[in-house]
Parts: sequence; C-alpha cells; structure tokens
Amino acid sequence: MENLHISATPSSPEVDFRFAENVLSLRGESYPENAAAFYSGIISSLNEYLNSEVRPQAIALNVELTYFNSSSTKMLFTLFGTLNDKVANGVEVTVNWYCHEDDDTMREFGQDLQEDFPSMKFYEHAIADD
Repeated sequence: MENLHISATPSSPEVDFRFAENVLSLRGESYPENAAAFYSGIISSLNEYLNSEVRPQAIALNVELTYFNSSSTKMLFTLFGTLNDKVANGVEVTVNWYCHEDDDTMREFGQDLQEDFPSMKFYEHAIADD
C-alpha cells in the first residue's frame, strides 16, 4: 500500500502515514474549513491499511498538534476509535503524544484520549519551550 503524505497548510496538519513502517504521524495545527472532508480521506486510507491482507502487528501513532478546533476533535476521536477497534483484534497501538511543556490544554486532551481509549498504549512527550 502506498504511503499517505499531505503537506501542512496554515490550517491543516501534516499527515505522514508510512504504512510499510507502521508509523502514522500528525503534526501542526488542525482547523480546516471542513474537517470532515479533510479527515475522511485519511480515515479511509487508514481503514484500507488496517483491513489489508498484510495486517500490522503493531502501529505507532505520533501526534504533535499545537492546536485543533472542535470539528477536528470529532475527527480525531474517529481516527482513534478506528485504531482502537484493531486493538481488540490483536494489533498493538502505541500513541506518542507530543505537547509543549506549558500547553495544559493539549496535555489534558491527550489524557482524555488515554482515558477514552485505555487499550492503546499512551506515552506523553514534553517538548521544551524555547
């Protein structure tokens, strides 16, 4: 399956899904005008990858978002839910949640995700503020 790469814009994150390496990354800000339209192709590609004949044993999801709006929040929950469904089928999902040291909002959202999706392994990584 071909990797998925979408370059970041001022209102949408960089998406770098390296399916052969089982590494999925989101980085930047997420407040596209139509979050459902932006994320639908990403989630579709993720589903295709997860349902392929070469099923991954482990997946790493790296998330380094500095801001996202409520519409993006809904889509992120959908993305996490898609991954969480595979945990029940024996796929190990590790989430690396990156947030700036002084960004309590992002840290708390990561903690909320950890509570909502306890089957996935969550690791919080603090980014030093310059």
